[in-house]
Amino acid sequence: MARYLLSIVLSLILLFDWTRTEAEIAAVSAADVASVRVEKRARRLLLLDSDGRALRIVTGIQLGDDPLGPKRFEGDERTPEGRYVIDYANPSSSYHLSLHISYPDARDRAYAESRGRSAGGQIFIHGQPNALQGGRMEGDWTDGCIALSNEEIEELWQLVPDGTPIDIVG
Repeated sequence: MARYLLSIVLSLILLFDWTRTEAEIAAVSAADVASVRVEKRARRLLLLDSDGRALRIVTGIQLGDDPLGPKRFEGDERTPEGRYVIDYANPSSSYHLSLHISYPDARDRAYAESRGRSAGGQIFIHGQPNALQGGRMEGDWTDGCIALSNEEIEELWQLVPDGTPIDIVG
């Protein structure tokens, strides 16, 4: 029982940054965001400052249809794992708004090519499909992208500038 309570306390400490006031958290700007971290197993996306402290935490992210393991090939429906960059914003996305992730990098392409395959591409953080009339798709449904609610992608759109590093972990 004590170990269970300790794990709960440690989880709460990791989830909350006790050094920031609510006003400081609400006042986050794009200049404050140093990187993005996506934790696939935990189903969350974090906006981090230069000290690695969470500025925003988005839970319930949706991934590719086959979310376990790194993306290796075009069509494997997996979300990549590794260090990339948010390299451009796409206001004309089919999925509300979207932020492009620089997958594949040279390592990803070399791996796929060594097996006679394509690494794929067109990986984004995006909202829900434009054709969806409100609400949210259920479960994992992307071809490897990271899907958020439309409200969440609107906030990221404002806070995550081009050139922001993104770490995606299993």
